[in-house]
Amino acid sequence: MNLAVNLERSAFFFPDRPAISEDGLEMSYARLNEQANRVATALIKMGIKPGDHLGLCAPNSSDWLIFYFGALKAGAVVITLSSLLSQDEFCLLVNHAKLKFLFTSESRLGSLAELRGKGGIQKVICPKGDLTFQQLLDQGISSFKALDCNRIDTAAILYTGGTTGIPKGVMLTHENINVSAHNVAFSERSTEKDRALCFLPFNHVFGQAHIMNATILSAGCLELLPGFDMERVIGLIEAGLVTKLFSVPTVYARLLTLEGLEEMMHNVRYCFSAAASLPVEIVRQWKERTGLNICEGYGLTESASAVTYNHYYRHVVGSIGGTVPGVEVQIRDVSGNRLEQGQQGEICILGHNIMKGYFENPEATDEAFWSDGWFRSGDIGYFDNEDYLYIVDRLKDLIITGGENVYPREVEEVIYTRPEIEECAVIGLPDKEWGEKVAVFILPKQGQVITSETLKSYLKSRLSSFKVPKEYITVSEMPKSPAGKILKRELKKRFIDGNG
Repeated sequence: MNLAVNLERSAFFFPDRPAISEDGLEMSYARLNEQANRVATALIKMGIKPGDHLGLCAPNSSDWLIFYFGALKAGAVVITLSSLLSQDEFCLLVNHAKLKFLFTSESRLGSLAELRGKGGIQKVICPKGDLTFQQLLDQGISSFKALDCNRIDTAAILYTGGTTGIPKGVMLTHENINVSAHNVAFSERSTEKDRALCFLPFNHVFGQAHIMNATILSAGCLELLPGFDMERVIGLIEAGLVTKLFSVPTVYARLLTLEGLEEMMHNVRYCFSAAASLPVEIVRQWKERTGLNICEGYGLTESASAVTYNHYYRHVVGSIGGTVPGVEVQIRDVSGNRLEQGQQGEICILGHNIMKGYFENPEATDEAFWSDGWFRSGDIGYFDNEDYLYIVDRLKDLIITGGENVYPREVEEVIYTRPEIEECAVIGLPDKEWGEKVAVFILPKQGQVITSETLKSYLKSRLSSFKVPKEYITVSEMPKSPAGKILKRELKKRFIDGNG
Protein backbone atom coordinates (compact mmCIF):
# COMPACT_ATOMS: atom_id res chain seq x y z
CA MET A 1 0.00 0.00 0.00
CA ASN A 2 1.15 3.53 -0.80
CA LEU A 3 -1.01 6.59 -0.21
CA ALA A 4 0.24 8.08 -3.49
CA VAL A 5 -1.57 5.35 -5.44
CA ASN A 6 -4.73 7.45 -4.96
CA LEU A 7 -3.14 10.12 -7.16
CA GLU A 8 -2.10 7.54 -9.74
CA ARG A 9 -5.63 6.13 -9.94
CA SER A 10 -7.22 9.56 -10.34
CA ALA A 11 -4.68 10.35 -13.08
CA PHE A 12 -5.55 7.05 -14.80
CA PHE A 13 -9.31 7.53 -14.75
CA PHE A 14 -9.46 11.34 -15.11
CA PRO A 15 -6.18 12.43 -16.73
CA ASP A 16 -7.59 15.65 -18.15
CA ARG A 17 -9.61 16.75 -15.12
CA PRO A 18 -8.11 19.65 -13.13
CA ALA A 19 -6.36 18.52 -9.94
CA ILE A 20 -5.19 21.96 -8.80
CA SER A 21 -6.29 25.51 -9.50
CA GLU A 22 -3.87 28.16 -8.25
CA ASP A 23 -3.92 31.84 -9.14
CA GLY A 24 -6.24 31.11 -12.04
CA LEU A 25 -3.98 28.41 -13.53
CA GLU A 26 -5.08 24.77 -13.57
CA MET A 27 -2.98 21.60 -13.49
CA SER A 28 -4.47 18.33 -14.75
CA TYR A 29 -4.23 15.02 -12.91
CA ALA A 30 -1.96 13.64 -15.62
CA ARG A 31 0.41 16.60 -15.19
CA LEU A 32 0.35 16.42 -11.36
CA ASN A 33 1.18 12.71 -11.46
CA GLU A 34 4.00 13.20 -13.98
CA GLN A 35 5.52 15.98 -11.88
CA ALA A 36 5.31 13.82 -8.73
CA ASN A 37 7.05 11.04 -10.68
CA ARG A 38 9.88 13.44 -11.52
CA VAL A 39 10.32 14.28 -7.85
CA ALA A 40 10.24 10.61 -6.82
CA THR A 41 12.83 9.51 -9.37
CA ALA A 42 15.06 12.50 -8.65
CA LEU A 43 14.97 11.77 -4.91
CA ILE A 44 15.84 8.12 -5.48
CA LYS A 45 18.68 9.17 -7.80
CA MET A 46 20.03 11.38 -4.99
CA GLY A 47 20.08 8.48 -2.54
CA ILE A 48 16.73 8.74 -0.75
CA LYS A 49 15.57 5.34 0.49
CA PRO A 50 12.21 4.12 1.84
CA GLY A 51 11.71 5.34 5.39
CA ASP A 52 13.95 8.40 5.05
CA HIS A 53 12.51 11.59 6.52
CA LEU A 54 11.81 14.47 4.13
CA GLY A 55 10.40 17.75 5.42
CA LEU A 56 8.00 20.33 4.01
CA CYS A 57 7.83 23.76 5.63
CA ALA A 58 6.15 26.21 3.27
CA PRO A 59 2.73 27.71 2.54
CA ASN A 60 0.20 25.78 0.42
CA SER A 61 1.17 25.57 -3.24
CA SER A 62 1.12 23.19 -6.19
CA ASP A 63 4.87 22.63 -5.66
CA TRP A 64 4.15 21.57 -2.06
CA LEU A 65 1.67 18.97 -3.33
CA ILE A 66 4.02 17.69 -6.01
CA PHE A 67 6.86 17.25 -3.51
CA TYR A 68 4.52 15.56 -0.99
CA PHE A 69 3.30 12.92 -3.43
CA GLY A 70 6.73 12.51 -5.01
CA ALA A 71 8.28 11.79 -1.62
CA LEU A 72 5.50 9.29 -0.83
CA LYS A 73 5.98 7.58 -4.20
CA ALA A 74 9.66 7.12 -3.31
CA GLY A 75 8.64 5.44 -0.03
CA ALA A 76 9.89 8.33 2.11
CA VAL A 77 8.18 9.70 5.22
CA VAL A 78 6.92 13.27 4.82
CA ILE A 79 7.24 15.54 7.86
CA THR A 80 4.91 18.51 7.41
CA LEU A 81 5.72 21.63 9.44
CA SER A 82 3.85 24.90 9.77
CA SER A 83 5.28 27.72 7.66
CA LEU A 84 4.46 30.08 10.55
CA LEU A 85 6.79 28.49 13.13
CA SER A 86 9.09 30.84 15.01
CA GLN A 87 12.83 30.27 14.54
CA ASP A 88 13.14 28.47 17.88
CA GLU A 89 10.11 26.27 17.18
CA PHE A 90 11.38 25.52 13.68
CA CYS A 91 14.84 24.49 14.89
CA LEU A 92 13.39 22.33 17.67
CA LEU A 93 11.12 20.39 15.31
CA VAL A 94 13.63 20.07 12.47
CA ASN A 95 16.19 18.61 14.91
CA HIS A 96 13.62 16.26 16.39
CA ALA A 97 12.34 15.06 12.99
CA LYS A 98 15.78 13.89 11.74
CA LEU A 99 15.28 15.26 8.24
CA LYS A 100 17.50 14.39 5.27
CA PHE A 101 15.98 16.83 2.76
CA LEU A 102 13.82 19.87 3.35
CA PHE A 103 11.44 21.62 0.92
CA THR A 104 10.99 25.14 2.24
CA SER A 105 11.01 28.86 1.44
CA GLU A 106 14.04 31.10 1.06
CA SER A 107 13.20 32.90 4.32
CA ARG A 108 14.20 29.78 6.30
CA LEU A 109 17.77 29.60 5.00
CA GLY A 110 19.14 31.68 7.88
CA SER A 111 17.65 29.34 10.46
CA LEU A 112 19.09 26.29 8.74
CA ALA A 113 22.77 27.19 9.00
CA GLU A 114 23.13 25.54 12.42
CA LEU A 115 21.11 22.48 11.39
CA ARG A 116 23.40 21.34 8.57
CA GLY A 117 26.37 19.04 8.67
CA LYS A 118 26.95 15.60 10.12
CA GLY A 119 23.69 13.86 10.90
CA GLY A 120 21.69 16.93 9.92
CA ILE A 121 19.90 18.11 6.80
CA GLN A 122 21.75 17.14 3.62
CA LYS A 123 19.85 19.18 1.05
CA VAL A 124 17.54 22.21 1.16
CA ILE A 125 15.18 22.66 -1.78
CA CYS A 126 14.21 26.30 -2.25
CA PRO A 127 15.33 29.40 -4.14
CA LYS A 128 19.03 29.97 -3.26
CA GLY A 129 19.10 26.58 -1.51
CA ASP A 130 21.15 23.54 -2.55
CA LEU A 131 18.83 23.22 -5.52
CA THR A 132 15.65 24.85 -6.68
CA PHE A 133 12.43 22.90 -7.08
CA GLN A 134 12.73 23.16 -10.86
CA GLN A 135 16.24 21.72 -10.70
CA LEU A 136 14.89 18.82 -8.67
CA LEU A 137 12.20 18.19 -11.30
CA ASP A 138 14.75 18.37 -14.10
CA GLN A 139 16.72 15.48 -12.56
CA GLY A 140 13.74 13.10 -12.64
CA ILE A 141 11.68 11.30 -15.26
CA SER A 142 7.92 11.45 -15.79
CA SER A 143 7.19 7.70 -15.73
CA PHE A 144 7.19 5.89 -12.38
CA LYS A 145 4.93 3.83 -10.16
CA ALA A 146 4.77 4.37 -6.40
CA LEU A 147 6.89 1.93 -4.41
CA ASP A 148 4.89 -0.65 -2.49
CA CYS A 149 4.99 -0.05 1.28
CA ASN A 150 3.58 -1.92 4.23
CA ARG A 151 0.21 -0.49 5.22
CA ILE A 152 1.58 0.16 8.73
CA ASP A 153 4.65 2.01 7.48
CA THR A 154 4.66 5.68 8.47
CA ALA A 155 3.58 7.91 5.59
CA ALA A 156 3.58 11.28 7.36
CA ILE A 157 4.48 12.88 10.67
CA LEU A 158 2.39 15.85 11.79
CA TYR A 159 3.35 17.79 14.89
CA THR A 160 0.68 18.62 17.42
CA GLY A 161 0.46 20.23 20.85
CA GLY A 162 3.12 22.46 22.36
CA THR A 163 6.51 23.29 20.94
CA THR A 164 8.49 23.10 24.17
CA GLY A 165 9.84 20.04 25.92
CA ILE A 166 9.55 16.79 23.95
CA PRO A 167 7.63 17.44 20.71
CA LYS A 168 4.68 15.24 19.79
CA GLY A 169 5.12 14.09 16.21
CA VAL A 170 2.07 12.05 15.24
CA MET A 171 3.10 9.08 13.07
CA LEU A 172 0.31 8.42 10.56
CA THR A 173 0.60 5.33 8.39
CA HIS A 174 -0.40 4.85 4.76
CA GLU A 175 -3.41 2.94 6.06
CA ASN A 176 -4.35 5.64 8.59
CA ILE A 177 -4.60 8.44 6.03
CA ASN A 178 -6.04 6.21 3.32
CA VAL A 179 -8.88 5.02 5.58
CA SER A 180 -9.76 8.59 6.54
CA ALA A 181 -9.58 9.87 2.96
CA HIS A 182 -12.01 7.16 1.85
CA ASN A 183 -14.36 7.89 4.75
CA VAL A 184 -14.37 11.64 4.03
CA ALA A 185 -14.95 11.15 0.30
CA PHE A 186 -17.78 8.70 0.98
CA SER A 187 -19.44 10.78 3.70
CA GLU A 188 -19.36 13.97 1.60
CA ARG A 189 -20.48 12.21 -1.62
CA SER A 190 -17.40 13.61 -3.36
CA THR A 191 -16.99 13.35 -7.14
CA GLU A 192 -14.59 14.43 -9.88
CA LYS A 193 -16.81 17.45 -10.53
CA ASP A 194 -16.20 18.98 -7.09
CA ARG A 195 -13.99 21.99 -6.52
CA ALA A 196 -12.79 22.17 -2.93
CA LEU A 197 -11.55 25.41 -1.41
CA CYS A 198 -8.33 24.89 0.54
CA PHE A 199 -6.76 27.81 2.38
CA LEU A 200 -6.16 25.76 5.53
CA PRO A 201 -2.49 24.75 5.88
CA PHE A 202 -1.41 21.39 4.51
CA ASN A 203 0.68 20.72 7.62
CA HIS A 204 -2.57 20.52 9.61
CA VAL A 205 -4.54 17.26 9.58
CA PHE A 206 -7.71 19.02 8.35
CA GLY A 207 -5.95 20.50 5.32
CA GLN A 208 -3.79 17.47 4.59
CA ALA A 209 -5.97 14.43 5.30
CA HIS A 210 -9.54 15.71 5.17
CA ILE A 211 -9.40 18.23 2.33
CA MET A 212 -6.34 17.46 0.22
CA ASN A 213 -6.06 13.66 0.34
CA ALA A 214 -9.81 13.07 0.15
CA THR A 215 -10.10 15.42 -2.84
CA ILE A 216 -7.20 13.75 -4.68
CA LEU A 217 -8.76 10.34 -3.96
CA SER A 218 -12.08 11.42 -5.50
CA ALA A 219 -10.38 13.22 -8.44
CA GLY A 220 -11.82 16.61 -7.54
CA CYS A 221 -10.08 19.96 -7.98
CA LEU A 222 -8.27 21.74 -5.15
CA GLU A 223 -8.78 25.52 -5.31
CA LEU A 224 -5.55 26.49 -3.57
CA LEU A 225 -4.73 29.55 -1.51
CA PRO A 226 -1.46 29.94 0.46
CA GLY A 227 -3.47 31.06 3.50
CA PHE A 228 -6.72 32.72 4.50
CA ASP A 229 -7.49 35.86 2.51
CA MET A 230 -11.09 37.03 2.92
CA GLU A 231 -11.14 38.99 -0.33
CA ARG A 232 -9.79 36.09 -2.38
CA VAL A 233 -12.10 33.58 -0.68
CA ILE A 234 -15.13 35.73 -1.50
CA GLY A 235 -13.90 36.23 -5.08
CA LEU A 236 -13.54 32.49 -5.71
CA ILE A 237 -16.95 31.70 -4.22
CA GLU A 238 -18.70 34.49 -6.14
CA ALA A 239 -17.06 33.33 -9.37
CA GLY A 240 -18.62 29.88 -8.91
CA LEU A 241 -15.21 28.20 -8.54
CA VAL A 242 -16.09 26.51 -5.23
CA THR A 243 -18.59 23.68 -4.76
CA LYS A 244 -17.24 22.59 -1.37
CA LEU A 245 -16.47 25.21 1.25
CA PHE A 246 -14.11 24.03 3.97
CA SER A 247 -13.55 26.50 6.76
CA VAL A 248 -13.46 27.06 10.51
CA PRO A 249 -16.00 28.63 12.90
CA THR A 250 -14.32 32.02 13.01
CA VAL A 251 -14.50 32.37 9.21
CA TYR A 252 -18.16 31.31 9.05
CA ALA A 253 -18.89 33.96 11.70
CA ARG A 254 -17.18 36.60 9.52
CA LEU A 255 -19.00 35.51 6.37
CA LEU A 256 -22.32 35.88 8.19
CA THR A 257 -21.64 39.61 8.53
CA LEU A 258 -21.68 40.05 4.71
CA GLU A 259 -24.59 41.29 2.64
CA GLY A 260 -25.78 39.10 -0.26
CA LEU A 261 -24.46 35.90 1.27
CA GLU A 262 -27.13 33.67 -0.32
CA GLU A 263 -26.37 34.94 -3.84
CA MET A 264 -22.65 34.54 -3.24
CA MET A 265 -23.10 30.84 -2.44
CA HIS A 266 -24.93 30.05 -5.70
CA ASN A 267 -22.54 27.24 -6.75
CA VAL A 268 -21.63 25.88 -3.30
CA ARG A 269 -23.31 22.55 -2.57
CA TYR A 270 -21.54 21.63 0.66
CA CYS A 271 -20.10 23.40 3.70
CA PHE A 272 -17.91 21.85 6.39
CA SER A 273 -16.39 23.26 9.56
CA ALA A 274 -13.54 21.83 11.60
CA ALA A 275 -10.57 22.69 13.87
CA ALA A 276 -12.85 23.89 16.71
CA SER A 277 -16.38 23.41 17.99
CA LEU A 278 -18.96 25.26 15.90
CA PRO A 279 -21.54 27.25 17.90
CA VAL A 280 -25.11 26.06 17.22
CA GLU A 281 -26.27 29.64 16.65
CA ILE A 282 -23.87 30.06 13.72
CA VAL A 283 -25.20 26.84 12.14
CA ARG A 284 -28.77 28.09 12.46
CA GLN A 285 -28.01 31.52 11.06
CA TRP A 286 -26.07 30.00 8.14
CA LYS A 287 -28.95 27.68 7.24
CA GLU A 288 -31.39 30.57 7.46
CA ARG A 289 -29.24 32.83 5.25
CA THR A 290 -27.96 30.35 2.66
CA GLY A 291 -30.22 27.29 2.82
CA LEU A 292 -27.10 25.17 3.42
CA ASN A 293 -26.12 23.12 6.43
CA ILE A 294 -22.67 23.54 7.91
CA CYS A 295 -21.64 19.93 8.39
CA GLU A 296 -19.37 18.94 11.23
CA GLY A 297 -17.42 15.85 12.00
CA TYR A 298 -14.99 14.88 14.67
CA GLY A 299 -11.35 13.98 14.39
CA LEU A 300 -7.87 14.65 15.68
CA THR A 301 -4.38 14.60 14.23
CA GLU A 302 -3.95 11.25 15.97
CA SER A 303 -6.99 9.84 14.11
CA ALA A 304 -5.94 11.14 10.67
CA SER A 305 -9.11 13.26 10.84
CA ALA A 306 -12.36 11.32 10.37
CA VAL A 307 -13.88 9.65 13.46
CA THR A 308 -17.51 10.76 13.23
CA TYR A 309 -19.57 12.57 10.61
CA ASN A 310 -22.85 14.48 10.85
CA HIS A 311 -24.83 12.60 8.22
CA TYR A 312 -25.12 14.12 4.73
CA TYR A 313 -28.85 13.36 4.53
CA ARG A 314 -29.81 13.62 8.20
CA HIS A 315 -27.96 16.56 9.65
CA VAL A 316 -28.50 17.11 13.38
CA VAL A 317 -27.62 20.63 14.52
CA GLY A 318 -25.24 20.62 17.48
CA SER A 319 -24.02 17.06 16.95
CA ILE A 320 -20.77 15.85 15.43
CA GLY A 321 -22.60 12.86 13.96
CA GLY A 322 -22.21 9.11 14.03
CA THR A 323 -19.07 7.03 13.63
CA VAL A 324 -17.64 6.62 10.13
CA PRO A 325 -17.27 3.10 8.64
CA GLY A 326 -14.72 0.89 10.40
CA VAL A 327 -14.22 3.21 13.37
CA GLU A 328 -15.53 2.56 16.89
CA VAL A 329 -16.14 5.12 19.63
CA GLN A 330 -16.78 4.52 23.33
CA ILE A 331 -17.44 6.96 26.17
CA ARG A 332 -15.32 6.03 29.20
CA ASP A 333 -14.84 7.29 32.73
CA VAL A 334 -11.50 8.27 34.29
CA SER A 335 -10.79 4.62 35.12
CA GLY A 336 -11.41 3.44 31.58
CA ASN A 337 -14.83 1.91 32.23
CA ARG A 338 -17.38 2.20 29.43
CA LEU A 339 -20.32 4.49 30.25
CA GLU A 340 -23.95 4.12 29.30
CA GLN A 341 -25.65 6.01 26.48
CA GLY A 342 -26.31 9.60 27.52
CA GLN A 343 -23.55 9.69 30.15
CA GLN A 344 -20.69 12.15 29.73
CA GLY A 345 -17.11 10.94 29.66
CA GLU A 346 -13.93 10.81 27.62
CA ILE A 347 -14.28 9.99 23.92
CA CYS A 348 -12.14 6.92 23.17
CA ILE A 349 -11.50 5.57 19.67
CA LEU A 350 -10.49 2.30 18.00
CA GLY A 351 -9.91 1.90 14.27
CA HIS A 352 -7.45 1.64 11.39
CA ASN A 353 -7.27 5.43 11.30
CA ILE A 354 -5.54 5.74 14.70
CA MET A 355 -1.84 6.69 14.70
CA LYS A 356 0.90 4.18 15.40
CA GLY A 357 2.29 6.53 18.07
CA TYR A 358 4.31 9.68 18.72
CA PHE A 359 7.74 9.77 17.05
CA GLU A 360 10.47 9.04 19.62
CA ASN A 361 8.12 9.78 22.50
CA PRO A 362 7.12 6.42 24.05
CA GLU A 363 5.91 8.01 27.31
CA ALA A 364 3.37 10.22 25.53
CA THR A 365 2.36 7.27 23.34
CA ASP A 366 1.68 5.09 26.39
CA GLU A 367 -0.37 7.85 28.02
CA ALA A 368 -2.49 8.24 24.89
CA PHE A 369 -3.83 4.68 24.95
CA TRP A 370 -5.71 2.49 27.40
CA SER A 371 -4.15 -0.92 27.97
CA ASP A 372 -6.69 -2.52 25.59
CA GLY A 373 -5.51 -0.33 22.67
CA TRP A 374 -8.27 2.30 22.67
CA PHE A 375 -7.03 5.83 22.00
CA ARG A 376 -7.84 8.54 24.58
CA SER A 377 -8.92 11.74 22.85
CA GLY A 378 -8.95 14.07 25.87
CA ASP A 379 -12.39 15.30 24.76
CA ILE A 380 -15.58 14.97 26.79
CA GLY A 381 -18.71 13.84 24.98
CA TYR A 382 -21.82 11.65 25.02
CA PHE A 383 -24.08 9.68 22.66
CA ASP A 384 -27.79 10.41 22.35
CA ASN A 385 -30.38 7.64 21.89
CA GLU A 386 -29.86 7.71 18.10
CA ASP A 387 -26.08 7.20 18.39
CA TYR A 388 -25.24 10.77 17.42
CA LEU A 389 -22.16 12.01 19.27
CA TYR A 390 -22.00 15.38 21.03
CA ILE A 391 -18.89 17.18 22.27
CA VAL A 392 -19.13 18.78 25.69
CA ASP A 393 -15.63 20.24 25.77
CA ARG A 394 -11.94 19.53 25.96
CA LEU A 395 -11.01 17.78 29.19
CA LYS A 396 -8.12 20.19 29.64
CA ASP A 397 -10.41 23.24 29.14
CA LEU A 398 -12.64 22.28 32.06
CA ILE A 399 -12.94 25.15 34.57
CA ILE A 400 -13.34 24.22 38.24
CA THR A 401 -14.71 27.22 40.10
CA GLY A 402 -15.67 26.94 43.76
CA GLY A 403 -15.79 23.15 43.35
CA GLU A 404 -18.23 23.33 40.41
CA ASN A 405 -17.38 22.11 36.90
CA VAL A 406 -17.92 24.56 34.04
CA TYR A 407 -17.46 23.53 30.40
CA PRO A 408 -16.57 26.65 28.37
CA ARG A 409 -18.42 25.52 25.28
CA GLU A 410 -21.77 25.53 27.09
CA VAL A 411 -21.28 29.16 28.10
CA GLU A 412 -20.01 30.13 24.63
CA GLU A 413 -23.08 28.62 22.97
CA VAL A 414 -25.33 30.96 24.97
CA ILE A 415 -23.12 34.00 24.30
CA TYR A 416 -23.27 33.36 20.55
CA THR A 417 -27.05 33.79 20.64
CA ARG A 418 -26.47 37.51 21.21
CA PRO A 419 -26.61 39.33 17.83
CA GLU A 420 -23.80 41.71 18.83
CA ILE A 421 -21.19 38.95 19.18
CA GLU A 422 -18.87 37.89 16.35
CA GLU A 423 -16.50 35.72 18.40
CA CYS A 424 -16.03 34.77 22.03
CA ALA A 425 -13.79 32.56 24.14
CA VAL A 426 -14.47 31.41 27.70
CA ILE A 427 -11.51 30.43 29.89
CA GLY A 428 -10.62 29.98 33.53
CA LEU A 429 -8.45 32.57 35.25
CA PRO A 430 -6.66 32.10 38.60
CA ASP A 431 -8.70 33.40 41.55
CA LYS A 432 -7.84 33.39 45.27
CA GLU A 433 -11.44 32.89 46.39
CA TRP A 434 -12.79 30.51 43.74
CA GLY A 435 -9.60 28.73 42.63
CA GLU A 436 -10.59 29.66 39.09
CA LYS A 437 -13.06 32.23 37.89
CA VAL A 438 -14.97 32.04 34.63
CA ALA A 439 -13.87 34.78 32.21
CA VAL A 440 -15.00 35.62 28.69
CA PHE A 441 -13.16 37.41 25.91
CA ILE A 442 -15.52 39.08 23.46
CA LEU A 443 -15.08 40.34 19.90
CA PRO A 444 -18.21 42.36 18.95
CA LYS A 445 -19.41 42.58 15.37
CA GLN A 446 -18.31 45.69 13.53
CA GLY A 447 -20.32 48.70 14.71
CA GLN A 448 -21.83 46.77 17.62
CA VAL A 449 -21.35 47.34 21.34
CA ILE A 450 -22.36 45.18 24.26
CA THR A 451 -21.67 46.05 27.89
CA SER A 452 -20.60 43.54 30.52
CA GLU A 453 -23.70 44.42 32.54
CA THR A 454 -26.03 43.66 29.63
CA LEU A 455 -24.31 40.38 28.81
CA LYS A 456 -24.10 39.31 32.45
CA SER A 457 -27.80 39.93 32.95
CA TYR A 458 -28.59 37.96 29.79
CA LEU A 459 -26.47 35.00 30.90
CA LYS A 460 -27.93 34.95 34.42
CA SER A 461 -31.35 34.26 32.93
CA ARG A 462 -30.05 31.28 30.97
CA LEU A 463 -27.25 29.68 33.01
CA SER A 464 -26.63 28.50 36.54
CA SER A 465 -25.06 31.29 38.56
CA PHE A 466 -21.65 29.55 38.91
CA LYS A 467 -21.39 29.32 35.09
CA VAL A 468 -21.90 33.06 34.54
CA PRO A 469 -18.53 34.75 33.85
CA LYS A 470 -17.15 37.03 36.52
CA GLU A 471 -14.75 38.76 34.14
CA TYR A 472 -15.63 40.34 30.74
CA ILE A 473 -12.87 41.45 28.39
CA THR A 474 -13.57 43.07 25.02
CA VAL A 475 -10.85 42.59 22.40
CA SER A 476 -10.25 43.93 18.89
CA GLU A 477 -9.01 40.56 17.60
CA MET A 478 -8.66 36.97 18.69
CA PRO A 479 -5.28 35.20 18.54
CA LYS A 480 -5.64 32.18 16.26
CA SER A 481 -3.67 29.17 15.13
CA PRO A 482 -2.84 28.72 11.42
CA ALA A 483 -5.93 26.48 11.25
CA GLY A 484 -8.16 29.28 12.58
CA LYS A 485 -8.66 27.95 16.10
CA ILE A 486 -8.87 30.59 18.86
CA LEU A 487 -5.80 30.26 21.08
CA LYS A 488 -7.20 30.33 24.58
CA ARG A 489 -3.81 29.85 26.19
CA GLU A 490 -2.56 32.97 24.42
CA LEU A 491 -5.59 34.96 25.60
CA LYS A 492 -4.97 33.81 29.16
CA LYS A 493 -1.28 34.69 28.94
CA ARG A 494 -2.01 38.16 27.56
CA PHE A 495 -4.52 38.88 30.31
CA ILE A 496 -2.26 37.66 33.12
CA ASP A 497 0.82 39.46 31.72
CA GLY A 498 -1.21 42.64 31.24
CA ASN A 499 -2.47 42.55 34.81
CA GLY A 500 0.60 41.20 36.51
